[in-house]
Amino acid sequence: MTIRQEQPKDYREVENLTRESFWNVYRPGCTEHYVLHCYRENPDFIPELDLVMEENGRIIGHVMFSKAELHLSDGTVRPSWTFGPICIHPDLKRKGYGLKLLEFALEKARKAGVGFLCMEGNIDFYGKAGFVLASSLGIHYHSEPKESEVPFFLAKELVPGWLGGIEATYCPPKGYFVADDDPEGFAEFEASFPKKEKAFMPGQLPQFCQSCGMPLTCEDDCGKEEDGSVNYDYCKYCYQGGHFTKECTMEEMIESCAAFVDEVNKNMPHPMTAEQYKQMMRGFFPMLKRWRK
Repeated sequence: MTIRQEQPKDYREVENLTRESFWNVYRPGCTEHYVLHCYRENPDFIPELDLVMEENGRIIGHVMFSKAELHLSDGTVRPSWTFGPICIHPDLKRKGYGLKLLEFALEKARKAGVGFLCMEGNIDFYGKAGFVLASSLGIHYHSEPKESEVPFFLAKELVPGWLGGIEATYCPPKGYFVADDDPEGFAEFEASFPKKEKAFMPGQLPQFCQSCGMPLTCEDDCGKEEDGSVNYDYCKYCYQGGHFTKECTMEEMIESCAAFVDEVNKNMPHPMTAEQYKQMMRGFFPMLKRWRK
């Protein structure tokens, strides 16, 4: 088993590996292979930390790193880093390959001057490599209240003391949203691969309507395309027949959703007023596909 830098001849094989590895894992379908495809031309991409794991001449794993930013409470910005997608061939998962690739990549990143990493993932796996909840280090996730312990938002100091006690907010680099920002490009790219069926599966991350924020838990919650196929991005109340059911601004959508604050409060540890709910949505909605700029 060897780990080396990815080469242009590897691109399609790695993209297919990434698609196979992530399909229906975190959401119905996946976009990670398109993120990777586009990221190689992104100025935040770090080529020397674009690594493949190879065994018997076959690529079985991959990881890439990106530059990122931490936004401090005083309005200043501090450079940081993130990584992913990271993947292992589905046939070889839970056999130790992923941890070997991760630990090799982290050490290479540290030697390259990377001092701190934020990322989104499963603490059960990444905790083995020393990652902790980012909130325990004073680093907050952009779309969650500062007091929240976001279970999937993790961090690690590769250089002890690099943070220096700062408190900051992290937002994933814009390049990770390329499939949402360029849906036509993603659709064309996805069509070049063998067809696979999307599905809601146990263990996926919470899915939300990318228009109103409603939780999506099954296909019956989802909108439909003109041909009757399921649209996994939008709920049935926002999207039907291939179109949004109502044209509106983001603020108009927020006002409409605020009418349901009493229903939302049934699942909240601390009830909110309508105005508090609006303020929460104003922080969350700009990250949704329909409203992202």
